[in-house]
Amino acid sequence: MEDRKNIESRIVYIQNECIVINKYSGEAIQGTKNDLAKILTEQIGGDFFPTHRLDIPVSGLSLFARTPKALAFLNSAFAERRIEKKYWAIVEKTSISMDIPETGNVIHWIKTDKKQNKSIAYTENIPNSKKAHLYYCVKGLGDNYIFMEISLISGRHHQIRAQLASLGLHIKGDLKYGAKRSEKNGGIRLHSYSLLFPNPIRQNENIYASALPPFYDNLWETFGNV
Repeated sequence: MEDRKNIESRIVYIQNECIVINKYSGEAIQGTKNDLAKILTEQIGGDFFPTHRLDIPVSGLSLFARTPKALAFLNSAFAERRIEKKYWAIVEKTSISMDIPETGNVIHWIKTDKKQNKSIAYTENIPNSKKAHLYYCVKGLGDNYIFMEISLISGRHHQIRAQLASLGLHIKGDLKYGAKRSEKNGGIRLHSYSLLFPNPIRQNENIYASALPPFYDNLWETFGNV
């Protein structure tokens, strides 16, 4: 049985200025009754400021600043693209997905429909859209799925989900973006696997953090072994 409130077991990195937590799918970073920011305050004490946001159905590494000064520093690092983010994605195998190149440098312009809480990726710049950029690499193939590693260059709303959908690729469980069926736990098979970011204390040094999905079943294990 998952103990989602046991934060200490999910700390990947911690110091006085920041903390990295391995988020479960289904958890909110901030803005709900039992979000990660509140749980961190309850169990560790002090303030916790999200530096980026993972979608609720996505699992993986979440970086929180612990002081306003660290928040400003890390926000600047994100804006200057000094932070490297890599994701694991398990994608449904279809005739379209089997034809994609093994590696890709993908650029779209994303426009978000706030009413539907959904983003659409376009191949050209349209009004009120924002440029979205990622790299992907196909790490392996299963009987029914493709295992992809994604390096996220920009940080747009539902970016990976929308960009992959535009290519005809559907993340397992992601009904909103075209998957065939949902996951039992309501999440999707997209995991924030690693972060490389400048140290808020010794700013000429980098911190690297990585973590397997907190719900590590046979399918994720297969990914880890490809």
